[in-house]
Amino acid sequence: MHAEQAYAFRHALLRDAAYQLQLPGDRAQLHVLAFAAIEELAGGRPPEPPPLDAARQLPFQPHSTDAFAEELAAHAGMSGDAAMRIVWKLYLRRAAEHSERQFRFAGSCSSWRQYAALSSGSEKGESLHRAAQAAGRGGLPRIAEPLFREALATFREADDRSAEGVVLRNLAILHWETGRVEQAERVHEQALTVYREVGDRRAEGIALGNLALLYQGTGRVDQAERAYEQALAIRREIGDRHLEGSALGNLANLYGETGRIEQAERAYEQAIAIDREVSDRRLEGIALGNLACLYENTGRVEEAEQTFQRALAIHREVGNRRSEGITLGNLASLFQGSERVEQAELTGEQALTIHREVGNRRDEGVALGNLAGVYKVTGRFEQAESTYEQALAIHREVGDRLMEGSHICSYARLLLALGRLPEARQAWHKGKTILQEIHDTRELERQTAATREACAKMGVPFFEKDRT
Repeated sequence: MHAEQAYAFRHALLRDAAYQLQLPGDRAQLHVLAFAAIEELAGGRPPEPPPLDAARQLPFQPHSTDAFAEELAAHAGMSGDAAMRIVWKLYLRRAAEHSERQFRFAGSCSSWRQYAALSSGSEKGESLHRAAQAAGRGGLPRIAEPLFREALATFREADDRSAEGVVLRNLAILHWETGRVEQAERVHEQALTVYREVGDRRAEGIALGNLALLYQGTGRVDQAERAYEQALAIRREIGDRHLEGSALGNLANLYGETGRIEQAERAYEQAIAIDREVSDRRLEGIALGNLACLYENTGRVEEAEQTFQRALAIHREVGNRRSEGITLGNLASLFQGSERVEQAELTGEQALTIHREVGNRRDEGVALGNLAGVYKVTGRFEQAESTYEQALAIHREVGDRLMEGSHICSYARLLLALGRLPEARQAWHKGKTILQEIHDTRELERQTAATREACAKMGVPFFEKDRT
């Protein structure tokens, strides 16, 4: 053991021993003193926030004590002083909200759970709900789901139907993101029922939009389009231009996926115009990124690249790291498709770093699969194979069947290049089966064309059917 490490270890033991030697009352008083000193040095106490269960929350207002909020909460909690309970909750909430803004979702979840233990009724339900959301954003679905269910039970006990609907909506999204489509659809419908029961037209429009996304993702195009149109009609009826722009952007995605390019482009342009009208830079950046994908898919590579760069500039301006990572991943795919391999690798690695930073497991898997393709093209076959395996493990973990099927087909082409024909054939049929199961004919056609071409280059028959 190095001397420096040994010193640090002994120092920690001495510190803990000295702490334990203090009488409980003295120890509690020391925590009160430490709390007061840190709070004063950090800039004084922040103002009281609005109630956590208020109908509409104001945006988080940063304060100079936020960097010390976890420590302040710990000292307040360990003081054992009932009078400190209010500031304990204050700093737990600030620690939770500050951690989330810093993409430290595990810390945010922990602070919200501690806050819930000090609360009751709808306030407790909302803190559990936010803990669940933080866990979900941090790529921890197994922690998020029981927290959503606990929040749901708390709101039901408090007879808070509106809040119950919100939790159901977010629980449904978690089911969808982890591949449980039937459960997601059922819970979305439960949320929709609650919103209609309480007469919340705004929330009803949001729930319909979420259902439309689910229908679209499972190949039910007609149902998706009807649900999008209903959602759009509600948003126009209540005059919510912000949500109208969001709905138009989603409808544009559907038009693009079903080959209605002109309609898609018009809808994107309308969505972007509304986003600018209501000064929603975040949604504007997302819509621009999706419009860039449309340009790329229709062969307008230069226009696509320029639009991706505009989207990236907005994501960075507003601090939307998640969308920045997604856009970088799409830009990397564009570079790869136009044979700019070095740029594809560099941009793909930047995307991967951000996905890991913000806990976006789904897109981390996508980025890994795309990087594996770059490694294959540049002859790094061993690295490509291990990276495909990492990507596929993540796709299965989060239930992303589309990307699992797509990347298995790409992996089959790597196996083909390595001369492992039986394994390549097996992988191809597995990927093809997944794409058929989710009715993604466009992706299947793309993968079939690429695999047929790879077989031709290798001088082997294209494996349409299983052979024994």
